[in-house]
Amino acid sequence: MTVRANIRAMKGYTPGEQLNDPGIIKLNTNENPYPPSPRVVEAIQAALTANNLRKYPQPLGDQFRHAAAAVLGIDPDAILIGNGSDDLLTILTRAYVPEGGIVASPTPSYVLYQSLAEIQGAQYQPLRFQADWSRLAEMPAAADITFLPNPNSPSGTVVSADFLKELVHQLEPRPVVLDEAYADFADSNGLQQGLAQAPNVIITRSFSKSYALAGIRFGFAIARPALVRELIKVKDSYNCDVLSLAAATAAIQDQGYFHDIRSKILATRERMVRELTALGFEVTPSRANFVWCRRRDRDVRAIYEELKRRQILVRYMSYPIGPMGSPDEPYTGLRISVGTDAEIDRLLRELQAIV
Repeated sequence: MTVRANIRAMKGYTPGEQLNDPGIIKLNTNENPYPPSPRVVEAIQAALTANNLRKYPQPLGDQFRHAAAAVLGIDPDAILIGNGSDDLLTILTRAYVPEGGIVASPTPSYVLYQSLAEIQGAQYQPLRFQADWSRLAEMPAAADITFLPNPNSPSGTVVSADFLKELVHQLEPRPVVLDEAYADFADSNGLQQGLAQAPNVIITRSFSKSYALAGIRFGFAIARPALVRELIKVKDSYNCDVLSLAAATAAIQDQGYFHDIRSKILATRERMVRELTALGFEVTPSRANFVWCRRRDRDVRAIYEELKRRQILVRYMSYPIGPMGSPDEPYTGLRISVGTDAEIDRLLRELQAIV
C-alpha cells in the first residue's frame, strides 16, 4: 500500500513523555496538578450504566452546550464539541484548507499546527513574534487559516487586545482561530473581548488544563451559529462519548471548584517565576499554567536530563528561530508546568543543587 507522499515526508507531532509512575513528578505536559471537581466523578459514575453505554451519545452534546452557554453567557448553538481541542483544530483545518493551501501560525508555538498543514497537503507559514511577544512581527500572507494560540505555548504570553482586533479585521473574511487552551489562566480572553461575534473568528477551548480533565479528552469551540452549522458537517458523527460529555457538563457547572483551583495555580505560578529568576533563569512572564525558562550560561538540555534522572519531568523544547531580536538559533528552553506547592518545592530544591 502507498501512503501519500506528504505523510511519508512529515515528522509528525511528538507529545510530551507520559511516564505516569507514582514516583515521578510530572511537570512536562501542562496537566492540572489538582483532581477534577468531585461532581465529575459522580457524573461519570452515574453515566456508567448498561443503558447509557449501549447507546450512542448526543451527537452535538446538547446538555453540555446548554450548561456551557449558561456559564459563558452565549447561545448554545454557538458551541461545537470536540474530542479535545486538537480535534477541533483538525476539523477547522479540514473545513477551510484545500490541498496546496496555506496554514499560518506563530513560532515558537504549538507545533501541531504545522503537522495539521502537512497532513492536509498544505504549506505551512511560520510567523515570528515581536521581541516582547505582544504582537506578530508580520501578518499572514494569503493564508487559508491562521491559528493564534493565546496564551501562547511555550512562552505563556498573550498578544495585546488591540493587536487581536487588528489581526481579525485585516484577515476578514479568512478565518482566525484563537486557540485558548490556556485562556482560563489569563486576565482576559477573546470571548470577553467580543471577538466571538466577528464573522471570521473561531475560539477553541480545552478541558485538559483548567478543568483537570486531560484524561477525558474534551474541548469545545465558540463561533457564530451559522459557522458552527457548517463545521458540524465536517466533524465525526459522534466525536465525544457519553462519559466525556457527562464529565465536561459536571465540570463546567461547578464554577466554585474551578475558581478555587485556578487561584491556587496562579499563586504557585507567581512563586515559580520569582524563585526560578532568583536561580538565574530568564523567565518569561506567564499567563498560562506553565512557565518558560531559558539560560545563557549553560545548556538547558543538560538541566532537563538531570531533572529526569532525579525523577522530575519538564519539557525541553527547541525551535529553529525565536522571537524577533532573539540572538539564539535554535531557540531553546524549558517549559515547566505549574504543579502543587509540594512538587514545586521539590523542583526548586533539585534545581538549586543542579545550577
